Parts: sequence; structure tokens; C-alpha cells
Amino acid sequence: MNGTLLTTLWLSLKIAATATLLNTVFAVAVGFVLARWRFVGRNLLDTILTLPMVLPPTVLGYYLLVAFGRNSTLGVWLKESFHINLVFTWQGAVIAAMAVTFPLIFKPARAAFEEVNAQLEQAARVLGLSEAAVFFRVSLPLAWRGILVGILLAFARALGEFGATLMIAGSIPGQTQTLSIAIYEAVQAGDDVLANGLVLLVSAVCIVILLTAGHLMRVKGGRK
Repeated sequence: MNGTLLTTLWLSLKIAATATLLNTVFAVAVGFVLARWRFVGRNLLDTILTLPMVLPPTVLGYYLLVAFGRNSTLGVWLKESFHINLVFTWQGAVIAAMAVTFPLIFKPARAAFEEVNAQLEQAARVLGLSEAAVFFRVSLPLAWRGILVGILLAFARALGEFGATLMIAGSIPGQTQTLSIAIYEAVQAGDDVLANGLVLLVSAVCIVILLTAGHLMRVKGGRK
């Protein structure tokens, strides 16, 4: 495995891990809110947050370019206020991976929280626990298996993300060229040896993740 391949692997793992970590915070919070609170527009919000599961990644990439492009309002504000430019950077690839994989954590998290017995949470409140304590000491511990399954699936999907990443981050070797993009370019260049090696590497990682997620789901369901 040469240095270029190691760099591409490390970059892909960094992007996937960062996107998954950030999504875990946001998706779990949103999943809990939608599982426990009733408000006007709740179903519409759920639909919008689930859209990345059905929209083509290139469409998501286009939306991201419109939102974070150098000439967009948000893009100009980020550049002038924080000297941040997301286009053609690995941070932009993280944003793309987050957009694509958000529902993979959000939906399982919401379902897991909905399965938690609300009476247990109410009992904790009666005992004097704050809302934050109820969440971290009752709700989250009871829902963690479902959430972890979503996290694993999101990481695997982020590791293989292609369309949205290429749209906003491009393909700069050592900077934004992820494994999936490297596979595409190896095929285009006729480098079958490199393409086969990258494909086997990604496939092995995804198989391990899926086996782990399947095991957790069986344990959650009480089956061995």
C-alpha cells in the first residue's frame, strides 16, 4: 500500500469520522425532540430531514454549492467573518457527508427514543431529576443500541460518499480525494489494480460495520 493510498484512506476515515461525530450530536438531539414533543409542522420537519435518503447525492451537492458557494450569502459571511471557505476543502467534504448521512442516525434515534417507556422518564422527574439528567441517565441509556446502529450505518455510508462530495469538494489528491472518488478516477484511468485494491478495502470495512450493526439489532431484539 503506497503513500498515496494511505493518504486517501486516512482522509476518507477522517471525513467519515468527523461527519458521523457531528451528526450524532445533532441527529440524536433532533430525534429526541421529535420523539417526545408535539408541535405544528412536526411531520413536515421529519419529511425534510429524511429527504437526503431519497434525493440523488448530486442534488444535495448542488444545494450545498448554492448554500455555501463563494458567492452565496452564507459563503460570503463565513469567508469575511471567520475566513472559512468550504468549497474544495476537506471540511466541505464533511458537510457533504453530514447532509447525506444525517437521516441514517436521525431515524433510528427517533425510533429508539419512541420505544423508551415514558413512564420511566416521568418517574425520574418525580424523584427530582432535571430534564438533562433524565435524558442522560434514563432516555439515552435505554436507546443507545438503536442509536449505535444508526451511527455505524452512517459511518459506512459517509466512507463511501461520492456524488455530493465531488460536487462541493472536488477531487484534489491529498486534500479532498476520498476513497470512492479515487476508485472512480482509477477506473477512468484504466488502473484496474488500484481500483480493485480500493474496492476490496472499502467492501471489507463496510462488511465489518454491517455485521456489527446486525449483531446489535439481534441483541436489541432479544435474539442471539
